[in-house]
Amino acid sequence: MNLLDIILLAVALAMDCFTVSIVSGVILMTQRDGSFVTSTGVTKEPSLCVMRMAFLFGLFQALMPLLGWLGISHFQAYMEAYDHWIAFGLLGFIGGKMIWESFGDEEDQHFNPSRLRTQLLLAVATSIDALAVGISFACTGFTELSQLTTPLLIIGLVSLLFSLVGYHLGRRFGKTITRRIKPELLGGVILVLIGVKILITHLF
Repeated sequence: MNLLDIILLAVALAMDCFTVSIVSGVILMTQRDGSFVTSTGVTKEPSLCVMRMAFLFGLFQALMPLLGWLGISHFQAYMEAYDHWIAFGLLGFIGGKMIWESFGDEEDQHFNPSRLRTQLLLAVATSIDALAVGISFACTGFTELSQLTTPLLIIGLVSLLFSLVGYHLGRRFGKTITRRIKPELLGGVILVLIGVKILITHLF
């Protein structure tokens, strides 16, 4: 793989992070003072939460190919057989929960992308399919760990940047979107569709 191939691969891997970050930006609408207004009415400073989310997305997008590369000799069959089902299950669960809560009262809607637990689940779910990238690295001449440094850094940084851009796009256009549809419903549908896309891509 040359540098251009790696950059294009990083962009492809970052698209799920980008989409989820847009959804998070829509859901985490801001007040005039710039603080998050969560579904429980608690306000939070946005910069730390957004940077943490972007960092986790970038970290796991870089970590999964490394795990795939390390596990190629012992766990390749298991990873190829189950990684897409795990991603589909996680995204389906989170998205389904959001859809369910969107039909309840506003005070019953608990999905909050600023929570660490939620961000970790989303980071894992959107990066599991990157395990296969690590397997492809092992099959295309990456035989030493030092050879992975540049590709993994590029993948992580691109996902981090796409996550930040996605969040700000969601924040910028969130008010327009939420006039027509509940953000939790929209976000839930999008997460389920991402999970279905991952599943179909691996199965067919």
